[in-house]
Formats: sequence, structure tokens, C-alpha cells
Amino acid sequence: MRLLVARCAITYSGRLRTQLAEAVRLLMVKADGTFMVFSDHGGVSVKPLNWMSPPTVIEESPDGIVVRKRAGAGEDRLEIKIAEVLSDVTHEMAAPGVEDALAKDGVEAHLQELLAERPDWCGEGLRLVRREWPTDIGPVDLMCRDAHERWVAVEIKRVAGIEAVEQLARYLERIRADPALGSCRGVLAAQVIKPQAAVLAGARGIDCVEVDLAILRGERQPALRLFAA
Repeated sequence: MRLLVARCAITYSGRLRTQLAEAVRLLMVKADGTFMVFSDHGGVSVKPLNWMSPPTVIEESPDGIVVRKRAGAGEDRLEIKIAEVLSDVTHEMAAPGVEDALAKDGVEAHLQELLAERPDWCGEGLRLVRREWPTDIGPVDLMCRDAHERWVAVEIKRVAGIEAVEQLARYLERIRADPALGSCRGVLAAQVIKPQAAVLAGARGIDCVEVDLAILRGERQPALRLFAA
């Protein structure tokens, strides 16, 4: 991973056009081609100001960087004009898949075990094919098939936010690259799914399932509902 701290001005063009005036920013370049721009001010310090997910083309010149990515019939483009470089370091990170294998906390790991035993919680008729189905960017938690033998990838979180939807969308992109799995659909399963994540998942064609851990463990029964005639 390359971390570049520089005084720079940034222009994005593509689906729309935005400009950032010259300021000191952190430019992060991951080995897979992901490019992110961070600020250090207020609430925007955690979320990137600009980003492009792979595949990207990154071109450098003495006075700047251009990041390009195909977007349908057009192109997304980030142009970074660098006035001053304050720091430029590169670090070797863990091999692909290692972080994903370690990332799950105790609750998520337990959820995965329980849902592997009861995949039908994630969709009627689902049966487990494999846990930790490998992709070249990390493993998806459960790979299942439904009653019609269609492939279903399930990602499991304790609390699912927008980043969980994005993670599953990246997995689906890699999985669907295999023609035999081209129609694979996604399911996001979590104890809590944030409203924004549910909206984004719907837009991405990903199903959401909230899981009651106590019911899944058999510690209590589902609440009964009465319907008037």
C-alpha cells in the first residue's frame, strides 16, 4: 500500500464533475488498484473525499497523478495536480484473504457457524455448498444453492452498514466473472441492518435478512402473530 501526503488540487469528471481546491490530503493507493483521497477535517476524515475501485489505470507525471476507470460507455477520471509532496511511503501488507479471515469478531464467527447449519434462515430452500468460498479479493462467508439450483452468496455481519453492501458487491463481481456462476445473487445477513445499507442493497439487487441470534440458537421461540378474520 502506498501512502502519499501531498498539497494538491483534485478534479473528478465522469457521471458528474467536482473540484477540490488545493490543500494537504492523504492519497492512498492499494495494490489492487483502489485509489482513495482523504482529508483530516471534521466528519469527513473517515470517509474518502474521492475514490475509485479497481480496475483502474494510474498514470503519474512530475506534477500530478491521473486515475482512470471505464464506466459504461464513458470514463471516470481523477486528476490530481500536486504542488508539494510531504511524504511518500509504501508498505507491504498482508496477503489477500488474510485480513478477511481474521476480521470477524466472536459474534460474527458464531453467526456464520449457526447459519451454515441453518442456511434456510437466509432464504427459503437454501442449502450450504461451502463456507469461506474463495475469491481473489477474499472469501465470501457462505456459498449456497437455492431450491432451483441457483447460486447464492451470503455475507454475514453483526451490524451491516453501507460498507458491508459494498464488500458483498465486490465479491459478487468477482464470483460472477466465472460463467458458471454468472447468475449468482447476494444475501446480506446481520443482526442489525442499517437503513441506508438496506436501501443500497436493494439498489444493487442484494437481499437483506436480519437474524435474531436468540431464536437461531433456540433460546426462545419466535413471537406469534394473530390476524383478524
